[in-house]
Amino acid sequence: STCQAVVSVIDNIAPSAMCQGVSVLLDDEGLGSVQAIDVDDNSTDNCTIQSLELNQTNFDCSHVDLNNIVTLTVTDNSNQSSTCEAIITVIDQVAPEAICQDVTVQLDEDGIGTTSADLVGNGSNDACGIATVVLSQTDFDCDHVGPVDVVLTVTDNNNNVSTCAVVVTVVDNIAPEALCQDVTVTLDAAGVGSTTAAAVDDGSNDACGIASLSLSQTVFDCTHIGATDVTLTATDNNTNSATCAAVV
Repeated sequence: STCQAVVSVIDNIAPSAMCQGVSVLLDDEGLGSVQAIDVDDNSTDNCTIQSLELNQTNFDCSHVDLNNIVTLTVTDNSNQSSTCEAIITVIDQVAPEAICQDVTVQLDEDGIGTTSADLVGNGSNDACGIATVVLSQTDFDCDHVGPVDVVLTVTDNNNNVSTCAVVVTVVDNIAPEALCQDVTVTLDAAGVGSTTAAAVDDGSNDACGIASLSLSQTVFDCTHIGATDVTLTATDNNTNSATCAAVV
């Protein structure tokens, strides 16, 4: 005779969870992700593994330079599970976006002008934040009148660097200081006499230098005996001019 029985086969052995550390590169939006299969380091089970699950898969700028510990859960077909931990290294290798705008610098009465990286930077940005914005030259003087090429260097919070080129136009619109002194001209035997702009000049000056001095009248004769009003014109090296009055 025979009889039948039910044999229940039970798997009480949990899988062997094996982990490996991985690196995650952030994209230009400062985001990165990892999958459970990336962290798995050939986890095994005496039967079959049903699923791999990671407790954190998404990372951002706040995770750079941290020991980001994640847990991998390995579950077999008998719902037995085990875990292991791994370190996720989050890396930001994306350089910031350096955006420049050309600027104009007006020299003051001392022939000095400045600008700043903030004025030139014009919205430079990075998903993980900007640490520094540095301009290769910020101070200018008379020697720089005209276009000057400078470089803006933008460094993000993770030491990635980018640059852009800027033209700083240095302008001198300050007129010189025209200073006059009255002079006396003695006519000669022919009834003719003369003076010069240099003789009438009484120390005219400009931070960027005087290019020329001119006098409205330099030659005199018998018809001019007495006081004659003349005008001295001082022109600086950047074509700004000023005048003053003198009596000959």
